[in-house]
Amino acid sequence: MGYPDQRFDVNLSILFTELPLLERPAAAAAAGFTAVELWWPWIETPTPPQAELDALKKALDDAGTQLVGLNFYAGQLPGPDRGALSVPGAESDRFRANIEVAADFAASVGCTALNALYGNRVEGADPQVQDALALENLVLAARAADRVGAILLVETLNKPESPLYPLVGAPAAIEVVDKVNAATGLGNAKFLLDLYHLSMNGEDLSQVIKAYAAKTGHVQIADNPGRGAPGTGSLPLERLLDELKDAGYPGWVGLEYKPGDRPSAESFDWLPASARAAG
Repeated sequence: MGYPDQRFDVNLSILFTELPLLERPAAAAAAGFTAVELWWPWIETPTPPQAELDALKKALDDAGTQLVGLNFYAGQLPGPDRGALSVPGAESDRFRANIEVAADFAASVGCTALNALYGNRVEGADPQVQDALALENLVLAARAADRVGAILLVETLNKPESPLYPLVGAPAAIEVVDKVNAATGLGNAKFLLDLYHLSMNGEDLSQVIKAYAAKTGHVQIADNPGRGAPGTGSLPLERLLDELKDAGYPGWVGLEYKPGDRPSAESFDWLPASARAAG
């Protein structure tokens, strides 16, 4: 048990950001990791040129890194946005334009988890209208994910840092997961359980794990306070990951933390080098 018993991947949208995107897979590999994940890398466009998609695939392949998680287009992230799929008008259209692009890219690199960030509440928009639009778009995304053998992830964020994001408790995200699965009949919508966000919400992490491990498709971690590496805060992350494993969660644990003032490569001293390559 403990950290060496987990399957970790590195989020290349929050770690190694001191490097250009195409250099990050090799940097993760040099640090000993064989699996990575990404937010949608092209924040300005849901439909980047094929040459840019090909270049990212080549960088992943050349580094020997497996992409295990990819966000759909989510607006300005990092930035003020928290997704696009529930935002009426142009942003919803951009999300839809991205669905097949993201799914096809995932298929090209063997990525089997696609994360669809819900999006913020919009001033002047009826929340029920936003939720109906969200379900419509999530159903389209779930079908596209299923077409390429992937799961669709729905993520809880935290209210202090994302006050306009409606899915700020585990039950809220689970409700959406269940609605998507009921609408599609595919069963491939899953919960993205982020221990940092849940802890910022003040949720009982052990209880969330016990209640929802069976519906969890991906896990992400950072310590709290500070969203730094494990050991920089007070969360019992090693114990919580053991609880997840005991509850039957077999999947990836994404390292989605801020490296602080040091280079990303120096932020992994909490994890033995022998435990970084995913078996």
